[in-house]
Amino acid sequence: MSTADDWCVARGADLLLRLRVQPRSRVEGGAGLHAGRLRLRINAPPVDGRANARVIEWLAARLGIPATRIELLRGPAGRDKDVLLKDAAARIATVRAALES
Repeated sequence: MSTADDWCVARGADLLLRLRVQPRSRVEGGAGLHAGRLRLRINAPPVDGRANARVIEWLAARLGIPATRIELLRGPAGRDKDVLLKDAAARIATVRAALES
């Protein structure tokens, strides 16, 4: 059984984000929860990896961390994605607040 907090989980020094990505959205940002994942709307189309690249760019800008510290672990061709934020576990409350708003 999943809870609302399952979308953002500490894994050692890293954070695992479980996202449900909605590409080709007019407005970018978090849009509530969907099946234990944070729904994230982005403008980019799901073509040639552009949506995945935009997810990483958007997270880096929103969280103020380098894109090189963000890694797509699962879901390159689907809407459900697992993203790892390296060395970010100490900032879990800040990350949740930034992405839920």
